[in-house]
Amino acid sequence: MNTPAGPLGRALAEPTAPVSKLWVLWLVLAVVGLWSSFFGPIQVLLAQQAEAVAPDHKEAVLSLVTGVGAAVSMVCTPLWGAFSDRTTSRLGRRLPWVAGGVVGGVIALALLSRADSVWSMVLAWALAQGSLNAMFAAIVATVPDQVPARERGAVGGVVSIAQTLGVIGGTGIAAATGGVAAGYLTLAGALVLTTLPYVLDSRDIRLPRELRPELRWGPFLRGFWISPREHPDFAWAWITRFLMIFGNALLILYLLYYLKDAVGLAADRAEDGVFLLTAVYGACTVVTAFLGGLWSDRTGKRKAFVTGAGLIAAGALLLFAFVPTWPAAFAGAIVLGIGFGAYTAVDFALITQVLPGAGARGKDLGVINIANTLPQVLAPVLAAGVIALGLGYTVLYSLAAVVSVLGSILVGRIKSVA
Repeated sequence: MNTPAGPLGRALAEPTAPVSKLWVLWLVLAVVGLWSSFFGPIQVLLAQQAEAVAPDHKEAVLSLVTGVGAAVSMVCTPLWGAFSDRTTSRLGRRLPWVAGGVVGGVIALALLSRADSVWSMVLAWALAQGSLNAMFAAIVATVPDQVPARERGAVGGVVSIAQTLGVIGGTGIAAATGGVAAGYLTLAGALVLTTLPYVLDSRDIRLPRELRPELRWGPFLRGFWISPREHPDFAWAWITRFLMIFGNALLILYLLYYLKDAVGLAADRAEDGVFLLTAVYGACTVVTAFLGGLWSDRTGKRKAFVTGAGLIAAGALLLFAFVPTWPAAFAGAIVLGIGFGAYTAVDFALITQVLPGAGARGKDLGVINIANTLPQVLAPVLAAGVIALGLGYTVLYSLAAVVSVLGSILVGRIKSVA
């Protein structure tokens, strides 16, 4: 697609001007709030609710709730991204979806605070995923909209740091508020406060109506299929991201239960342990995400960083698998943070460089997000099956390491990025 020159084509042009540091700060705050709202529930609150609602079937309930939520995310994220690509609001293409996602997310978290049955948990978490992923789809698309390719490793590193801080903050809020309801409501308030500066100063780029293509539902729906034959690098980027996230999801989903059942910590110590491991993991991620992204920008290389970081993360999963002790879990969190921090920063930059076209960045990144969310649908099924068969966490986390290694190696199949 030829992009018109001048102001009318700015929304569809590759950005060239250096990105504002203040804008990056607002982006970081918004991402922190968003990830807190995702992972406070995922890592602590939903597990606590599942245990309270059905103590004898807590694993199955948690798998159901998170699996349905991930399925909603898988459908909604590319859809919201595609609609944001076509949005011609005076506020810009992405901002209306950010603001709407915040409103829906706050409502969903409030409903979760009152959920006292399996199905109320399922419905409220599905609403949370649908709403928060509208915000996510728009936020992610603003990076290729506004950040030049030469700076995306560094910005990807900063965004990865923000995600990690969000995971730590969300887990900390969930662990420190002293109750499930208080945890959800506190997360809702934090989401509003951290997103407000971005909403007020998003610098979003407006799409002129004359550049919006005619909406024809057949081509619109077919556009969600991105041919691997026509865009092989995009397909390999999707596959490798899926495998890496799948391995990570197998660890994170059952971390609370792993500390209780495999490591042998008491319930209160296990909840504190989740927070401590997340904090240690996060501290390492912060360092390697920034340094890895910056180094990748300076060398112009992406694939070597992604492969090496993925193999390091796989090593951490093996440590969890074969040494189920608290010191080993602590060491595993350090190693995982080192590997996954660099991976997420550089892989994000790599992905933005293999998108099929500027006119559908939101939709295409939403399709990539299926590689983030589909593992959350499949991982609970596999994990529940492995545990139910009595194979234990050694087998489960060994499988996680295997798929992570595979994802790291297959990055080499991408040809258009160094």
